[in-house]
Amino acid sequence: MKTVETLNEGLKREYRVTITAKDIDARVDDEVKSIAPTVRMPGFRPGKVPANLIRKMHGPALSADALNKAIDAGVRDLMAKEKLRPALQPAVSLDDGYETGKDAELTVSLEVLPDIETPSIDGLKLERLTVPADDKAVMAKIEEFAAQMKRFEEAPKTKKAAQGDQVIIDFAGSVDGVAFDGGTGEDMAVEIGSGQLIPGFEDQLVGVKVGDEKTLKVTFPDDYPVADLKGQPAEFAVTVKEVKVPAASKIDDEFAKSLGLESLDKLKELMKDQVEQELNGLTRTYMKRKLLDQLAASHDFEVPPTMVEAEFNQIWQQLEHEASHEEDPEAAKAELENDRDDYRSIAVRRVRLGLLLSEIGQAHGVQVSQQEMQRLVMQAAQQYRPEDRQRFVEYVQQDALAAAQLRAPLYEDKVVDFLFEKAEISDREVTREEIEAAIEADDDGHVHGPGCGHDHDHDHKPAKKAAAKKPAAKKDAVKEEAKAEEAPAKKAPAKKAAAPKAEAPKAEAEKPAAEKKAPAKKTAAKK
Repeated sequence: MKTVETLNEGLKREYRVTITAKDIDARVDDEVKSIAPTVRMPGFRPGKVPANLIRKMHGPALSADALNKAIDAGVRDLMAKEKLRPALQPAVSLDDGYETGKDAELTVSLEVLPDIETPSIDGLKLERLTVPADDKAVMAKIEEFAAQMKRFEEAPKTKKAAQGDQVIIDFAGSVDGVAFDGGTGEDMAVEIGSGQLIPGFEDQLVGVKVGDEKTLKVTFPDDYPVADLKGQPAEFAVTVKEVKVPAASKIDDEFAKSLGLESLDKLKELMKDQVEQELNGLTRTYMKRKLLDQLAASHDFEVPPTMVEAEFNQIWQQLEHEASHEEDPEAAKAELENDRDDYRSIAVRRVRLGLLLSEIGQAHGVQVSQQEMQRLVMQAAQQYRPEDRQRFVEYVQQDALAAAQLRAPLYEDKVVDFLFEKAEISDREVTREEIEAAIEADDDGHVHGPGCGHDHDHDHKPAKKAAAKKPAAKKDAVKEEAKAEEAPAKKAPAKKAAAPKAEAPKAEAEKPAAEKKAPAKKTAAKK
């Protein structure tokens, strides 16, 4: 193999690599030998088919496999010979004029990771803001949960539905007079004002009573997932079967027993554990951001442009998604454009911090154990259907990049914990409102490092910005990871798909009839 460097500019490298026809042909011979024992041909005993006949039968496929293996080996040899640390997967292109039996001419382009002087971890000073999980905070959490567990009771048949009431309906939808798939259903529970359904559907149920038949006219959103319904006007013939009103939830032993618990005291005990976890998460988020601020302030080096571009694109896609759900999407997107450069600077900071954390971790022997990795894989596999979980496990085992991306957040947390141990930490007790305000005031959210084979953070949420007023889309998009919550996109005039149940009493109560098929249900946001 012959190698010639054709570009060395900053972190960019490009090489001209020649793989000889002799090397490729030798690999074809190896392929022939490996498959010979399994080849069957009339007139020959198994495993006795001559090599020249095998070449004749499988020549093109063997040559293609040999070429691919030669290219892979050539790129690996190049990385080792030149001592290159690629930031992302190298781009490899084969000359258009390549023909079987000739030398293969390759162009290998890549960006390398910068040489980073081992970061100093001396002199780190952090303040740990703590919030006590007192009785007031616990009761507030229970009241919040009770509101989520909203119950409805039957109202008099003459009761006209109002905002906040629940209406049980049968419905049949149509577009241009033609029924569409999934557009009919029975006994669907709709809470007026919940915002679960497409705009206009719930509002038109205000004032209906039992026995009413009404035609609702709505328009499917432009981002509706079913292509032939996007932006289409539709009608839903609705029959009202019940009107229900909210029932007061009294927080007492009976309420706790309805959740399967022994008493209100037991509920308080469980809720206190949950509140403590949330508050500890806020404490860690604040400390971590201050730690990253110190690292960012004391290190400045060039970062690979492709890594920055990948990070920026993830930030931008999230912001555009949020803006598309604003009251005035075009205005929100236009305001985003004014801050494009600022968000690109945030992407640079995130990549730089990701590289720093990786360098610190490697320098001080921080590792993710095999047992921890196996636990991560099994946890991630649970989001798939049972029949697909083993395929996911095998995919992670075979794909180094997928494994690195899965390992990344745990690796980062372990590096951060290592730095916490080395830092001088002072404690100060504050209120929840104070620590949340302190987090909101920070300039940067969660770090995201390289999307390549080494460890890095995986959170794609845009970073928090200060200064200029931002549209609501940005405010939603930049919530810290301790509080962030993905919301399902608005879809059809039907109920939201039931969310996976969490441990009681944390999960939101499942809506009545949530298991029934409805006209184009909402789906959960992609994980």
